[in-house]
Amino acid sequence: MATARRSRIESLSNPLVKRMRLLREKRHRRAEGLFLAEGLRIATEAREAGVLPQWLFLADEGAAGHPLAKALVEATLAGGGEVIDTTPAILSKLSGKDNPQTVVGIYAEPKTRLGDLDRAAAPIWLVAERLRDPGNLGTMLRTGDAVGAGGLILLDESTDPYAVEAVRASMGAIFTQRLVQTHWDDFLAWLRAGPGELVATWLGKDTKDYQAVRYAAPTFILIGNESQGLPEAYAAAADVRVKMPMMGKADSLNAAVAGAVMAYEVLNQRRR
Repeated sequence: MATARRSRIESLSNPLVKRMRLLREKRHRRAEGLFLAEGLRIATEAREAGVLPQWLFLADEGAAGHPLAKALVEATLAGGGEVIDTTPAILSKLSGKDNPQTVVGIYAEPKTRLGDLDRAAAPIWLVAERLRDPGNLGTMLRTGDAVGAGGLILLDESTDPYAVEAVRASMGAIFTQRLVQTHWDDFLAWLRAGPGELVATWLGKDTKDYQAVRYAAPTFILIGNESQGLPEAYAAAADVRVKMPMMGKADSLNAAVAGAVMAYEVLNQRRR
């Protein structure tokens, strides 16, 4: 745990730098309970959502004098975190990018469980089954933020939402959306213990056009694996199964795109 202070690190062999760079690996993120987010915009989104880094690495060039960086530094110190002035080379080592952002924050990983969710807090929730691509995961978080969803529920063996690529793709929505990692049986039992309509995107039988259904709140939109779609048993357990028309030769949409189309259909029905 960081302590409220401001320091300087210039050595690539510094123990803290070595420790933090390991957060690019899932097993180290889990062991530390920490994850890395890069970029002033994402760090600002986090600050505005009330989430502050435990360590804030700030490059000498470009960031220090920026008003948003100054606000971030002040908030980090006030929140008990450590601000570290450093070099672009060290930020590159942390992020794994040749041209890193000028800000890297180290954040505590939330431990949100299904029981922590208030399903009545939002009319839309996204649910993804075995989502494997971190870019899709980040995009679904951004979609959830855009439509005012309550959060994203990841089922079974989905990709790590706190991987650098997923956090980057979320553009800050990782801090504004509730995120739960669980298993199908636990999710279904939790869902059926309260109100909520489960809507599965499904290419099999017994499907309806996605615009022909009137969705009840809260709506849980279930999206399947990118290559295999939903298991039949999962689709059968849904309250309704829907599909989108495919006018060309492709037989399905990208998982994140399908989630976005569905989320905006539910949102637009409520707006109308």
